[in-house]
Amino acid sequence: MRRYTVDDVMKWKPCCRGANIKGLFDRRRSVTLVDMLSSAKLDDSEAIWCACRAMDDRQHRLFACDSAESVVHLTTDLGVAACIAVSRRYADGLATDKELCRASSAASAACAAAASADSAAASDDATYASADAAYASADAADAAACSAACSADADAAYASADAAYAAAYAAERETQRHALLALALAGEIQ
Repeated sequence: MRRYTVDDVMKWKPCCRGANIKGLFDRRRSVTLVDMLSSAKLDDSEAIWCACRAMDDRQHRLFACDSAESVVHLTTDLGVAACIAVSRRYADGLATDKELCRASSAASAACAAAASADSAAASDDATYASADAAYASADAADAAACSAACSADADAAYASADAAYAAAYAAERETQRHALLALALAGEIQ
């Protein structure tokens, strides 16, 4: 399993607090991706960010597809699922750039799941796609809380919506972190 030094990780130019990254290493000269994903020293977003830096383009695209699929149920637009399927085929060399562009364009007006898959298609950085999936999940919880509390006191309704949003976002990021940890433990990403 590949090992990373603190210098390796800092070369990735983390936007998170460098102290968290350095704290991850403690007295160790190097750590594995499994160490990064299972460490309590990094929050979910920081751990996911590290994992995304260790992935190749194919792994990025497939992780973005997984993240988008986790919220695809929030839309009735069949173009979203089709876009994700084409993006998966593209990752395996089974779809052309033209097919990917056509599928992406067809789904571009849909919900955040389509935006997540489209971000992955446009970028090699799955971090944005996974964050979009987390935001979409949180938005759905927020909307549900808001509509359920329409007749209630406005302040209480907003507080409830904010709490639902934060909980859904955190749950989605935790799910993504665990999925990446499973891939790292299986040796699929290093």
